[in-house]
Amino acid sequence: MKTMNGYIDEAESVLLHTYNRFSVVFDHGRGVKLYDLDGKEYLDFCAGIAVFALGYGNEEYNNALKKQVDKLIHCSNLFYSVPAIEAAKGLTGAAGMDRVFFTNSGAEAIEGAIKSARKYAFNRDGSTDHEIIAMNNSFHGRTMGALSVTGNKKYREPFYPMIGNIEYADFNDLDSVKARLNDKTCAIILETIQGEGGIYPAEPEFLHGIRELCDEKDILLILDEIQCGMGRSGNMFAYEAYGIKPDIVTVAKAVGCGVPVGAFMMTQKVADKSLIPGDHGTTYGGNPLVTAAVCEVLRQFKDRDILSNVREVGAYMYEKLDELVCEYDFITGHRGVGLIQGLVFDNEKMPAKDVCQRAVANGLIVITAGSDVIRFIPPLIITKEDVDKMIVLLKKSF
Repeated sequence: MKTMNGYIDEAESVLLHTYNRFSVVFDHGRGVKLYDLDGKEYLDFCAGIAVFALGYGNEEYNNALKKQVDKLIHCSNLFYSVPAIEAAKGLTGAAGMDRVFFTNSGAEAIEGAIKSARKYAFNRDGSTDHEIIAMNNSFHGRTMGALSVTGNKKYREPFYPMIGNIEYADFNDLDSVKARLNDKTCAIILETIQGEGGIYPAEPEFLHGIRELCDEKDILLILDEIQCGMGRSGNMFAYEAYGIKPDIVTVAKAVGCGVPVGAFMMTQKVADKSLIPGDHGTTYGGNPLVTAAVCEVLRQFKDRDILSNVREVGAYMYEKLDELVCEYDFITGHRGVGLIQGLVFDNEKMPAKDVCQRAVANGLIVITAGSDVIRFIPPLIITKEDVDKMIVLLKKSF
């Protein structure tokens, strides 16, 4: 029988080396725990990078997918399917949006959002030189369009030239955004809570100021909620806490809890003046299997009152992580809300990436955000007891 190390050696001989993987081969999961091929148990505070909101081995979710597999997996978007229609109604209703396009991933959702914004502006004035303002320190994906609006040069530089006419402003600095506004600006794109960049929530006055600028100048506000959406902040979508609504919003990750599905949604105003048949498409996006998953995710969020658990356990986790800031001099900060939080480390004293490596060895899965932040993005079904166990394992990893 092949050992775990044997599988890892085999993987390294055939997989393209685009990830620095942990030396673990997972076999199965139950609830908020994963198990490797040797049967070792791991407490998961990563959730597949904010994907597995409902936990592993969720019987109702699994049965919903099995039922759909036996009925119809794919039929092309040239036809309708009931799961896609029901998922569209449920998701737009949850987001306060009017129209949705289902994609295969978050990066594809960003691509669709960019195209929608540019088409909206083109229909308004016929120009093809419009600009988009993105944020420094942001992360929106690795396809060429998504990479172009990702405000981190280290991700972009090896792949120049990017798509053109992108300006970068500073997150939570309204004056920086205003300085880059001009008559060509057609959209402003940002994460409501920056994830990969280090868990930075948007400040209320900043987000309200952006919304006012967009309303004043007929500019579209695109909010990326791929990581922070779908309940992770304690609201179904993080922008709800600010009392504003975007013109376009992108989602993925937890919207399907493991199957490859994302979406971009928009208001009717944008839909009426942007994409038409022939402008955009996808072969697999929104097929009956993945949209059946979306339907089941939305049902469980409602029936199990997932948001209440996020708010209660998220507040408890905030208290416990705050205690670590006071206890250890190498932890210099703490940010976040709900079940998307981050601890800032002094890498000279205690490198964050080394803590993550030791945590995995100790049976705790956590990952970094940026170079000096450990992020905590567990399944949304965790309990206070899970938080307590996480703290013990994290301290052991120091």
